[in-house]
Amino acid sequence: MIKKVIYIAGIFAIILFTSKLFISSSENEKVKTINEFNDDYRIYAIDLPDKIDFAGEQVPMDIEDVRERLDREILVNTYWQSQTLLFFKRANKWFPLIEKILEENDLPDDLKYITLIESGLMHVTSPSGAASYWQFMGRTAREYGLEVNKYIDERYNVEKATIAACKYFKEAYKKFDNWTLVAASYNMGVAGVQWQISHQGVSNFYDMYLNTETSRYIFRLLAVKEILEHPIKYGFHFKQYQLYKPLKTKTIIIDTTINDLYSFAKQNNITYRKLKVLNPWLKKSKLPNSSRKTYKIKLPLAE
Repeated sequence: MIKKVIYIAGIFAIILFTSKLFISSSENEKVKTINEFNDDYRIYAIDLPDKIDFAGEQVPMDIEDVRERLDREILVNTYWQSQTLLFFKRANKWFPLIEKILEENDLPDDLKYITLIESGLMHVTSPSGAASYWQFMGRTAREYGLEVNKYIDERYNVEKATIAACKYFKEAYKKFDNWTLVAASYNMGVAGVQWQISHQGVSNFYDMYLNTETSRYIFRLLAVKEILEHPIKYGFHFKQYQLYKPLKTKTIIIDTTINDLYSFAKQNNITYRKLKVLNPWLKKSKLPNSSRKTYKIKLPLAE
C-alpha cells in the first residue's frame, strides 16, 4: 500500500514538473514572439519636404502651423496604406484622361488631385447628393452644362464632368487670381471664400481662419500630391502591371431613343453589365431621346 502511494505521488510529481516546463516554455515562447514583433515593427515619423507648391503657388513652410497641418495629412495618407495604394491604382487609370482635358483648357495639372480628395476616383454619392468623381451637386452640374434627370446623369460621365469642372475653375480663377483659393472654393463655394476674404481682410489662404473641413482640404491635396509624386519616399512600392489600366474603348453616336438597353448590349456583343460600367451615366434600362440629342456611348475596343 505504501509503495502504491509513493508510486502515485511520484507520477504526480513528474506530471507537475513536466507541465511547469511546458507552461514555462510557452510563456518564454510568447515573450520571445512579442519581442521579435517589437524588434521588427516600426512606425516612423516622416520628414516634411523642404518645398512644396500647389499649381506653382509655394506653400509657406517656414510657418510652424502650416508645417503641422501638412504633417498631419501626410501621416494620415501615408499610414492609411490601403486607401492611398488604391489612389495610385485608380489614378493610373483615370488621370491620363483628366490631365488631357486640363491641358486642353490651359489649367494647372495639380487640379486633378481634387478628384482623389473628393471621391477617391469612385462613383460615390455623398449624403448631400453630390455625385461621382468631381462630386457635383445636381443643380451645380446643370449650371455647368451637365444633363441630370431620371434617365441620364452626366456627373458620372468622367469626360463631360471634367469639362464642367474646368468651367468652374476658370470662373473661380477670374474672381481670386489664385489657384489655392480656387481649390478651397471647390470645397466651400466661391461665395464662402469671398465672404471670408471680405470679413478677415486677407486674401492668402494660409492667413485665413476657416472651418476644419476647408482648412484640411488644401493640406489633403498637398499631401496626396506629394505622396503620389514620390511613392518610394513614402514607402509605396508597386509594379506597373499592378496598377489599373486606362480603358480601351470606341465610341458610337446615338441620336434616337433606345427603348431597351439590354437588347442594345446584346446587339453590340457585350453584356449589359459591361455597357453600364463603361457608361455609368445611363441610369435606367432605356434612353429616351425625343429631342434627337446626340449622345456618345462607349463600347469595348476589340483586342
